[in-house]
Amino acid sequence: MTLIITLVVLAVIAFAVIAIYNNLVRLRALVREAFSGITVQLRRRADLIPNLVKTVEGYATHEKDTLEKVIAQRGNAAAAKGVEATAQADSLMSGLIGRLLAVAEDYPELKADENFQMLQNELSAIEGELQATRRYYNATARDLNTRVQSFPDVVVAGPFGFSTEPYYEDPDESIQTAPKVEFNN
Repeated sequence: MTLIITLVVLAVIAFAVIAIYNNLVRLRALVREAFSGITVQLRRRADLIPNLVKTVEGYATHEKDTLEKVIAQRGNAAAAKGVEATAQADSLMSGLIGRLLAVAEDYPELKADENFQMLQNELSAIEGELQATRRYYNATARDLNTRVQSFPDVVVAGPFGFSTEPYYEDPDESIQTAPKVEFNN
């Protein structure tokens, strides 16, 4: 009888370990898939940049420095390795795109150009999708991190090589603090 109870207890423990392991594998796969979604959107944005730059070039030829920086940086976010490096390159590219669009503000005929408007709308759509994929990645990383650090999963996670995943964070520290607003009379 003791042998049967011992075997049942061992079988329950084995099934629990298998279930925990399989759940951790599923969560890790979701994190990797989510990060892949970010890189897909970054590639879409990088592919759009040359068309946007060519359109702006036609109107703003003396803005060559800004245009060259955008072209030079365009593939870095998609080619970066790891979450932190990708987030840093993505942040730099977002800033350069902002500068490129600010250049367009100085040229009313460019802002009215149908091709530029189409590219700007497409860029806006990609930025929205990129934001959604970043949130999805962080949600899957949170789920994995919670399981890896929670009992009883922590007992299985360590020996099988599961660890926490970094969050996709914007390295720009200025967005971490609320702007100071003053009303002077």
